[in-house]
Amino acid sequence: MTQMLAGRLNVTTRTFELREVPVPDPGHGQVRIKVEAAGVCLSDVHLIDGTLSPVHLPGDEVTLGHEVAGTIEALGPGVDGLVEGQRVLLQAGEQTRDGTILTRGVDYDGGWAELALARKDTVVVIPDDLPFEQACIIPDAVSTPWAAVSETAGTRPGEAVAVWGVGGLGAHAVQLLRLIGAAPIIAIDPVEAARERATSLGADLALDPADPAFRDAVMAATDAKGLDVAFDFAGASPVRDQAFGVLGQFGRLVLVGLANASVTLPHDTFFSYMQQRVLGSYGSRPEHIEQLVKLVSRGRLDLSGSVSDVLPLSDAALAVERLERKEGSPIRLILKP
Repeated sequence: MTQMLAGRLNVTTRTFELREVPVPDPGHGQVRIKVEAAGVCLSDVHLIDGTLSPVHLPGDEVTLGHEVAGTIEALGPGVDGLVEGQRVLLQAGEQTRDGTILTRGVDYDGGWAELALARKDTVVVIPDDLPFEQACIIPDAVSTPWAAVSETAGTRPGEAVAVWGVGGLGAHAVQLLRLIGAAPIIAIDPVEAARERATSLGADLALDPADPAFRDAVMAATDAKGLDVAFDFAGASPVRDQAFGVLGQFGRLVLVGLANASVTLPHDTFFSYMQQRVLGSYGSRPEHIEQLVKLVSRGRLDLSGSVSDVLPLSDAALAVERLERKEGSPIRLILKP
């Protein structure tokens, strides 16, 4: 094979297309994997529509896809500790020597392709019983909420929490908060199907943010104390305003979704008196991926319900359209070359 199919985005014209490109050769310290599954994320949609733009991409085009799993097909020079045929997932990015964080499928070619390159230290071996379709979504779809829940917020057992936006990230946040022992867990989403899904995943209460009795319901569920932690996975200014209104003493508002907007405190004196905090959370670190692989392989976390549909790589544009329309309220759509 000298050519392969890849989903390419021109970031100047915002033109996305599937086309044949040369098969990449692994350089020093790199491996080439045969892609078996790649997740479709809302970030991919935003790259195509122009809401997001690469910062470190050296040219005008990139192969999308930062959630990738497959098997090692070839080893480049200087690679040890890995062998051809191993089942692996790829971390969603890498750090350069000067500390710059590069994102796969944004700043360099990703996994919406038949084959993909990865630096050896971004390769994570996965067990034989972990399906590729589930493994590929661990970087980002699961690791981003895990980092927000476990590290940024430092969520403790028994803390009252709420998740705004029960989509690809928020749905996993509900599961992970239950794993940590948060209680109660309140899921908030305007879509009824998403609220129903949240309760099936372990939320104690699911609310419509437009419900006139919203604040009363939250305060009743928290014994009038308010929330210890509020997670914004929706990335919307109204979410932050609503969360401030139900945040309790020492409460933390964690921003995971990106609204590209200012964050305004409702009243600085009250905010300081209540000793509340606003925390930003972005992505995850390699150890979070390793922790999650262990949790899944040990049966502590079930991702089987996270795969909403599997489509061929040739239908990548259709998958983007379905996610953009939120057709069927998907957690994750998966592309399979």
